[in-house]
Amino acid sequence: MANIIMPKLGLTMEEGSVVEWKVTVGDQVNAGDILCIIETDKITNEIEAKEAGIVKEILVAEGDTVPVQTVIAIIE
Repeated sequence: MANIIMPKLGLTMEEGSVVEWKVTVGDQVNAGDILCIIETDKITNEIEAKEAGIVKEILVAEGDTVPVQTVIAIIE
């Protein structure tokens, strides 16, 4: 099981927003697949799966802003 966290994309980044999920609960993903798009006050970045699995839960909805290191999804 892998926790997908809000990454720290810059030295001063304290929070980020999920702009769009590219997966839904139950989807099979492979390492390198795009999971979601994250936006900060400075950049927009695609977040990739680090390992293969099935999306078990999405914890942060599109449009929500959360602190860095918050678990945003779980892959099993």
